[in-house]
Amino acid sequence: MSYTETGPSTQLLAIDERERLRMQANREELVDLILRAVPEDGAREPIEGLMLRRTSYPTEGGRGVSQPTLCVVAQGSKEFLLGHERYRYDPYHYLVVTAELPYASQVVEASPAHPFLCVVLYLEPNLVHSVIIEAERGAPSPRSDIRAVHVSPLDAGLLDAMVRLVRLVESPAQASFLAPLIKREIIYRLLHSEQRGRLYQVAAQTGHTQHIIHAIRWLRENLDKPLRIEQLARDTSMSVSNFHHHFKAITGLTPLQYHKQLRLQEARRLMLNEGLDATSAGHLVGYQDISHFVRDYRRLFGSPPMRDIERLREDALAGVP
Repeated sequence: MSYTETGPSTQLLAIDERERLRMQANREELVDLILRAVPEDGAREPIEGLMLRRTSYPTEGGRGVSQPTLCVVAQGSKEFLLGHERYRYDPYHYLVVTAELPYASQVVEASPAHPFLCVVLYLEPNLVHSVIIEAERGAPSPRSDIRAVHVSPLDAGLLDAMVRLVRLVESPAQASFLAPLIKREIIYRLLHSEQRGRLYQVAAQTGHTQHIIHAIRWLRENLDKPLRIEQLARDTSMSVSNFHHHFKAITGLTPLQYHKQLRLQEARRLMLNEGLDATSAGHLVGYQDISHFVRDYRRLFGSPPMRDIERLREDALAGVP
């Protein structure tokens, strides 16, 4: 009787192949789960803090202000644009954002036969902080020079946890008990990945990161007020140069760029959703010179205000994503 001895390299190849097959099966299941949960293009939040998105066509020009989130793609691909940086994520790479950032985004790969499908999990700061305290046995002390957005390769453990969380969409009775546990597991896995520093940013209670987060919130809540860098620096107990450095390190934008983009996005919302004209919207977000407002608006959105709003309304009526 003869036999062939299986060496270590052969065993490792077999383990790698099993993991590859397991990840492929999980990706396929995640596609099926999202298609069932979101039968038409749009977004749905079936579990608190969990958003499922479906888009059948490539898009461009989508803008908004981010929240701390984890984004895992089941099918297709998308780009997150921050300043001059592009972050592309797909079924093999996930995106983490840890601050409120004015961003642009576009779905790159999507079709009616293979729509873009994505899971977005809100990273609730108190929950992140709780996991860090329990896992690290100490309060977070984050670095303040880590960019608040990053793309990482998706590993088998994180993908498996996301699939188990989305499965609960079809089991509401179990979701109320199991969803919080799986969310903690997901945060724990992120904490033990290259995203560790960004998880600490979410949970930060002190230090430069928290000062910058407070400055970001002040800017969002006071769009109509002039930007006073010196005052913001004093409020955060930093020199002007340090404030600039830490602000750009985290957001990818200078304070002036950040403030301008927030103003223009809010003006766009006021015109589109509340029917304001360009002059009124510009004044409400702090522009005294409307010609300056129109120039900045056109530079960001590609068209003068009212032409841009007309296009958005026509697209909405035509059902363009």
